[in-house]
Amino acid sequence: MKRSRTTAGAASALAAVVALTGTLAVPAATAVSGAGTPGRSAVATADDAVTHDENDRVPEGAAWTQHYFPSSDGSDVELHADVLLPEDLGADEQVPVILSAGAYFGHSGELAVEGHAHTGPSGRFGDLVEGIDLFDRGYALVLVDVRGYGGSTGCLDFVGPGEQADVAAAIDWAAEQPWSTGAVGMYGKSYDATTGLVGNNLDQDALKAVVAQEPIWDMYDRVRSNGVPRQEGIIAPGTYNTIATLPQLPDDDERYRENSTYEQRHPECLAANTSNTLIADPGTSYWRDRDLARQAAGSDTPLFVTQGFLEWNTRPEGMAEYLANHEGPQRGWLGPWDHVRGNDRDPDGTLKMGREGWFDEIGAFYDQYLKGIEPTTGYPAFAVQDSTGAWRGQDTWPVVERTARIRLGDGSYVDDGGPSEEQDGARSSYVVWSAPVEQATRVVGAPKVALRAQGTGNVLVELHDVAPDGTAVMFDEQAAVLGPGRLDLDLEQTDWTLAAGHRLAVEIGSIQGGSWIDTPSGQTIRVTDARLELPLDDPADDVPTAGGRATWLDAYVAAYTSELPVGGADFRLPPVG
Repeated sequence: MKRSRTTAGAASALAAVVALTGTLAVPAATAVSGAGTPGRSAVATADDAVTHDENDRVPEGAAWTQHYFPSSDGSDVELHADVLLPEDLGADEQVPVILSAGAYFGHSGELAVEGHAHTGPSGRFGDLVEGIDLFDRGYALVLVDVRGYGGSTGCLDFVGPGEQADVAAAIDWAAEQPWSTGAVGMYGKSYDATTGLVGNNLDQDALKAVVAQEPIWDMYDRVRSNGVPRQEGIIAPGTYNTIATLPQLPDDDERYRENSTYEQRHPECLAANTSNTLIADPGTSYWRDRDLARQAAGSDTPLFVTQGFLEWNTRPEGMAEYLANHEGPQRGWLGPWDHVRGNDRDPDGTLKMGREGWFDEIGAFYDQYLKGIEPTTGYPAFAVQDSTGAWRGQDTWPVVERTARIRLGDGSYVDDGGPSEEQDGARSSYVVWSAPVEQATRVVGAPKVALRAQGTGNVLVELHDVAPDGTAVMFDEQAAVLGPGRLDLDLEQTDWTLAAGHRLAVEIGSIQGGSWIDTPSGQTIRVTDARLELPLDDPADDVPTAGGRATWLDAYVAAYTSELPVGGADFRLPPVG
């Protein structure tokens, strides 16, 4: 068959462009302005705190100090921290700590030099400061540069053993300060959400809670799909090499400026960061050291996560494994959005995730686990929005009522990367169809496909939600390099509801779109004994909770809709009610 992928391809290209400018971060809309004024540019030291009146980059109500301490791996890496304490904190008073560790806290800017008139602490989490009235509420905020970034020395280490040692050191340091109660919570989005997952995995007594928005669960999945390179994996090393070598500000203290030039003095760091991410084998020690989902086994720090099922950036791959391995209390907002924070809004004020009360919930979460204050509002453990835009509350995720095991049979395709204008699209893939479902049926968690293939090349498996008129939305996919023997493939994790009367179409073929950088072999691939394992849930059992439709959902549906000529019924989905 031949069908247009122009819109979906444009969406993928747009995502790649966005990734170029912000590979793992979206700067906070409420970040503190860097437009300085004369006389308000004092620089903090460990002993001399600076307030907003003295430096307008310091949040109101806070006192800023700077500190240096060693990492925990026995190396000579020195870490830098910006500390923001309540301005009126007494000499003998102590407060719990909200800690964030990552790459984006350099004084000159997060991703690029931002034109600040003078130095000061990063405003990356100015939204958190305002959203929960952080300092009036009685918390400290500690921002730690992991190795290679900002005011810290050492080679950048992409969530590897060195960076994990930095997180361990940061937790212990924050807990041991005289102004700290010893209770530490971590907070972050994207990169610094991923270091929050690292913190949980380290099993340190001082860490009492983690809030991780849109993290990476397994670092390999960020750069490859079962051997197939992703565009983001090519872009990311250059992005982080750039961040690691950002020039800092002339009025930063000499120690900070000297530390910030470490990567410039050690170009081998940048070379290693680039070459290591080209390692294709996920079984190597490099990638196993960075498989956070596997390392979460037995961990028990209270955890609050967000995850967009339609993410173009930090995808949900590995989330179910991480949550299953994690044994502590779990909370989460999950739904059909992209790379956004729980409080992010569109220009018209509409919440991008669609749910009010982000800071109310995480404020209560931190109060519970860092201060022992029981929440006065009963929140669902997981608030989940599916593809209809409806929110439900449940105790865990995923909830699987039935797993359908479906024989997809045999087929063939040409691994040509998609048809040219004069070619029949049927050569590039083939489709296996379900009968129309008789009731609304939710596909939830990670579907699995197993098959045997003769031929050398790549395979892309896609799931489509097909309306009676043939309008189809691709809602789940996964790519792989074919090898000898049987291929077992986990698709990306999803939460998608097929309306009554809709069909599920399973497409198997050449990689024709998305963010992969594939090399088509041109060979005819013959697939035998393909099987689909499909986890299902019954929407009729949903317990509704408050929330509106994620703004990204409509944009995604528009971008990933195509026309499929409806085929006969090759299989039936079992009833879930």
